[in-house]
Amino acid sequence: MSEIAGRADVTAPVIDAFFDEATNSISYLVADPATGTAAIIDPVLGFDIVSGRVGPAPVEKILGAAQAAGFQIAWVLETHVHADHLSGGDLVRQRTGATLCVGEGIREVQRVFGGLLAVEDLKPDGGDFDRLLRDGDRLPLGELEVEVIATPGHTPACVSYGVGDAVFVGDTMFMPDYGTARCDFPGGNARQLFQSMHRVLSLPRETRLFMCHDYKAPGREVFAWETTVDEQLDRNVHIGGGVGESDYVTMRETRDATLNLPKLLYPAIQVNIRGGRMPPAEANGTSYLKIPLKLP
Repeated sequence: MSEIAGRADVTAPVIDAFFDEATNSISYLVADPATGTAAIIDPVLGFDIVSGRVGPAPVEKILGAAQAAGFQIAWVLETHVHADHLSGGDLVRQRTGATLCVGEGIREVQRVFGGLLAVEDLKPDGGDFDRLLRDGDRLPLGELEVEVIATPGHTPACVSYGVGDAVFVGDTMFMPDYGTARCDFPGGNARQLFQSMHRVLSLPRETRLFMCHDYKAPGREVFAWETTVDEQLDRNVHIGGGVGESDYVTMRETRDATLNLPKLLYPAIQVNIRGGRMPPAEANGTSYLKIPLKLP
C-alpha cells in the first residue's frame, strides 16, 4: 500500500464522479490517461421501491461518458455489498464485458443474508462475481494499477481501491464533517473499522480520498465526495484529532444502537449479493424482492 501515493512519479488517474441523489451514492469512472483503460467503481441502478421499477439510467450516464472520452471499461469494482442502492455491476458487465470484482468477504455476506432472505440461486463460492479480491491484489489499468486494500468493519467484504494518487474508500469513512460508517450490520465490527480507517490514513497526507456516499452534513450547502488523508486526520468529527480506538468504539457502538435500518436494505442486499443480478422470475414471469416480516 505504501506505493500507491506520495511519490513524485505517481500518475494521477482521470476521475469522473457521478452522484445519485436518490441514494446519496457516488459512482466513479476511473481511467488511465495514457491508454484510456478504465474501471467503474460502485455503479448504481435506478430503483423506485413504490412501483418496483428498475432502470438503467445511472449506468447509462457513466457508459455514455466513457464512450465520449474513448475509454474502454476493463473492470467493475464494488467496494462492498451495498445496503442503500441496487448495484449496476451486472448491467455494466453485460454492456461492456468488464470483469466484475468484490472483496473475498462476500462469501460471509452471502452466507448470512442468503439464509435470511432465502436466496437459493447464488452461484457457489461467490461465483456471481468474476473475481474475489484479496488484500494486496493488483489489477492492471493500462499503465496504472488498482491496488486492493482490505478495509473490513462496516461489512466483512469491504475493500478500498488505490489508483495512482487516489484511494476510493467505500463506506469506511465519509466527508470529515459527517464522520464514519455504521458497524451494526451482520459481520460489522467497530474496532475493525477503526483499524481499517487508520490503515488508509497512514498514507501520505496529500493522498486524495473519494467517498462512496455524502449526506451533506448540517451547515454545508453542497454535496461533496473528495477529501484528503490530511483533512480526515485533522477534522473528521469521529476520528480526527487523534481519537483513540477505545473511545471510537464506544462512540460508534452507542451511535449505531440508535440508527434505523436503511430503507432499501432488504431490496438492495438480495440484488447485490448476486452481483447486481435480479432474482429469477417466478412461474408468472415476474421477479420479486423479499422482505422478512417480524410478526408479533
